[in-house]
Amino acid sequence: MSSEKPLTQDFAPRHIGPSPQERQAMLEAVGVPTLEALIEETLPASIRQSEPLSIGPGLSEAEVLEHLRALAAENQVYTSLIGQGYYGTFLPPVIQRNILENPAWYTAYTPYQPEISQGRLEALLNFQTMVADLTGLPVANASLLDEATAAAEGMAVAQRGCKAPRTRFFADRHLHPQTLAVLQTRAEPLGWEVVVGDPEASLEVEGLFGAIFQYPDTLGQIRDLRGPIQRVKAAGGLVVVAADLLALTLLTPPGELGADIAVGSTQRFGVPMGYGGPHAGYIAVREELKRALPGRLVGVSLDARGNRAYRLALQTREQHIRREKATSNICTAQVLPAVIASMYAVYHGPQGLRAIAWEIHRKTSVLAQGLARLGYAPLNPHFFDTLTVPTGSKTEAILAAARARHINLRKVDEGHIGIALDETTTPQVVEAVWAAFGGAMAFAEFTPQAHLPTALRRTSSYLTHPVFNRYHTETELLRYLRRLADRDLALDRAMIPLGSCTMKLNPTAAMLPITWPEFAQLHPFAPLEQAQGYQKLFVQLSRYLAEITGYDAVSLQPNSGAQGEYAGLLAIRAYHRARGEAQRNVCLIPSSAHGTNPASAQMAGMEVVVVACDARGYVDLADLEAKARQYADRLAAVMVTYPSTHGVFEEEIGTLCEIVHRYGGQVYLDGANLNAQVGLAKPGQYGADVSHLNLHKTFAIPHGGGGPGMGPIGVKKHLAPFLPGHPFLDGGTAPVGPVSAAPFGSASILPISYAYIRLLGSEGLRQASQVAILNANYIACRLEPHFPVLYKNARGRVAHECIIDLRPFKAIGITAEDVAKRLIDFGFHAPTMSFPVPGTLMIEPTESESKAELDRFIAAMIAIREEIAQIERGQLKAEESPLHHAPHTVLDLADENWPRKYTRAQGCFPAGQSPLDKYWSPVNRVDNVYGDRHLVCTCPPLEEYAQAAD
Repeated sequence: MSSEKPLTQDFAPRHIGPSPQERQAMLEAVGVPTLEALIEETLPASIRQSEPLSIGPGLSEAEVLEHLRALAAENQVYTSLIGQGYYGTFLPPVIQRNILENPAWYTAYTPYQPEISQGRLEALLNFQTMVADLTGLPVANASLLDEATAAAEGMAVAQRGCKAPRTRFFADRHLHPQTLAVLQTRAEPLGWEVVVGDPEASLEVEGLFGAIFQYPDTLGQIRDLRGPIQRVKAAGGLVVVAADLLALTLLTPPGELGADIAVGSTQRFGVPMGYGGPHAGYIAVREELKRALPGRLVGVSLDARGNRAYRLALQTREQHIRREKATSNICTAQVLPAVIASMYAVYHGPQGLRAIAWEIHRKTSVLAQGLARLGYAPLNPHFFDTLTVPTGSKTEAILAAARARHINLRKVDEGHIGIALDETTTPQVVEAVWAAFGGAMAFAEFTPQAHLPTALRRTSSYLTHPVFNRYHTETELLRYLRRLADRDLALDRAMIPLGSCTMKLNPTAAMLPITWPEFAQLHPFAPLEQAQGYQKLFVQLSRYLAEITGYDAVSLQPNSGAQGEYAGLLAIRAYHRARGEAQRNVCLIPSSAHGTNPASAQMAGMEVVVVACDARGYVDLADLEAKARQYADRLAAVMVTYPSTHGVFEEEIGTLCEIVHRYGGQVYLDGANLNAQVGLAKPGQYGADVSHLNLHKTFAIPHGGGGPGMGPIGVKKHLAPFLPGHPFLDGGTAPVGPVSAAPFGSASILPISYAYIRLLGSEGLRQASQVAILNANYIACRLEPHFPVLYKNARGRVAHECIIDLRPFKAIGITAEDVAKRLIDFGFHAPTMSFPVPGTLMIEPTESESKAELDRFIAAMIAIREEIAQIERGQLKAEESPLHHAPHTVLDLADENWPRKYTRAQGCFPAGQSPLDKYWSPVNRVDNVYGDRHLVCTCPPLEEYAQAAD
């Protein structure tokens, strides 16, 4: 009997869209006999790897899940009362099932096309409203990466907002340690001095551009910050407050204390600790600072019928427009965790959140009373949920006694222990803590008392909007979530052919482990021996990524692609400084680069010098060498995307690397397009020194509507000592500090990429890259008779994406935006619009789309070309065309007055679209200009909806 695995259990055919027979038909259309022949015509021979990957054979879904179960079993789920910004929380099952585990939410893309993103945009507007209300500041964004990086962004906003050219920033010595470490990492390359001290005892305000205080602080103390805040502001600085949102249901919010900026985490709003993430960080600011706000900002506009519609606002301040002058380098944020946190607030409402907070506080009060009876009176008389207890020489014995009861406490220092309670804490846990301190008492013996300072008790209202006061039953919330999901177009409905963003299948089997308690409920600062399953997964995943890329070492810490870029550049910077060449600060960046590249270089303290591209879209090597020679003594790095941003494998990538190395620089190769290389070429072998790897692109972590992402970096051996450190692991001794709050970034989503690699195995990974290239070339060949394909290599091939040129149609009044919006009527998300070339569409089909779906997209594009031809022939003017009025909605179908020169059927059901399968855009085309001029960044009152309808 054969021991081979049945074909039905092989994962590769489940993941890769076209069947072998369909691939052959596609190869015939492309004009090559075999897949290998296509790859030979696409990749330069000089970079193709000769040996297969050593990942091993692909496993079935059942085998991978069994393997991950075994790894998970090596993690020990203790009750962690460590605090430090991470807390146990209850994820309501209705939210877990209908958001976290629902592909309608987790396969959505960043809402750049607002008409088909109204559901997630409303959810994010709820998030912004929640943050603004709780912090008492009027403008909040749609999430940041975590609390520590949010604090770093807050520091940067303060520096930009300060009217004087200052470089000193004060940091509260009782910030969470990881936050302080990330602040110091961010400040050093920019030449900013972080002064650490006590806000009351050692705050010297002269010369500060800003200050940050923790509220409540990391030891649990609740301090009245009004005095320090006023002093900093009176001296011309701006104030950031890092605040616990749940505590703010009971405490005076930062805005009312006088803060300019508030930052923090929304993790305890239903998002599991996940050994560090992903969690949605938040930032809120005063009105005057809104244009300095980093990340995404959801606002309100009108559609073509005058109905209210949501959109991303003020996008001109973002990295993809402003580049090295951008507010920040953030591209991916934490949309999915932000949606979960917002719905936690919607489900519980203001009264429910307040009740949760009071219950935690009451239990903490009882804990404090019992500790005092045992002779361990807490240091802090005022607290919300965290106590710091003097333990002297008994510290280690008490920590060990707690661990024996499966409880983790925080070792603050040799003589103090921290204890932080949360909504999952039971009376039995409190009694077990007392037992660890040597006492046997019953919870019921004590009467809870309030320990909040009278002067800091909250009196202002919050979450008054109806959305936070209606959906408190599971039935109502279930239906609300379904209504929002139905307004969106995500990967569960249709192909999302976004160039450079790789919207591929997120395997269900790979998604399952993220909610297992053994992965979801670990605290990031729990003892390492309790996370052996995670540690083994990290080691093996790092080995796989190193094998795939040809690098020698990998850091899993960066929790977004942009953070990976930043970490890679910090490694290069530290390498040069260690060699006594600190003057090397010039970063060469091609004009076609992703917007995050120049923004990241600026954050790393580098000077950006732009390198030209030639008519083929390749990096102009003559210009590169001239500039490398010009800046030879200062050259730090080049940042290059490969395959190029124009969707082509440049023939001379090896020469490019050699030029930069010759003049003393390092090669940073952006890993955004690694989807075309896995199993075919290794950046570390053809000359690159460092790359970030977008796990949410190539390695199947879902985009989640704009996050979570992960951007680990791979480096050659000489850069390995300069990978980001973390005080939890190295005590702060690493040459480069942390770039993320948690030591291993968003650890709980790493099992997704690990599973993806194990499911496909060596051959499956290679085959996926080959088919990604086939699918792109198939689309390019099929569309070229109708649209110019802008860039191809010398043999007429594109990589895994192609750019079609719509600029010739501008003369007749048709733009790339018109084509993008018309695709919605066909049930497709638009390709990437006007990047890297204005007036074009960049199409990436990925390997997981079937031939049938590719053909459906091709047919839609050909039908749109015929509509353009009608304008060219003079049958319609551009403003009379369906393209101009797209997308069409049910209101168009029901319009009793139809003045247009095409039929309703042509508008709403183009090219015979089936009414049964029709996706209806919930709004007509959104007015972007109106939205930026009339920014509303919190839930509008109901009267405004009524006014908009009048």
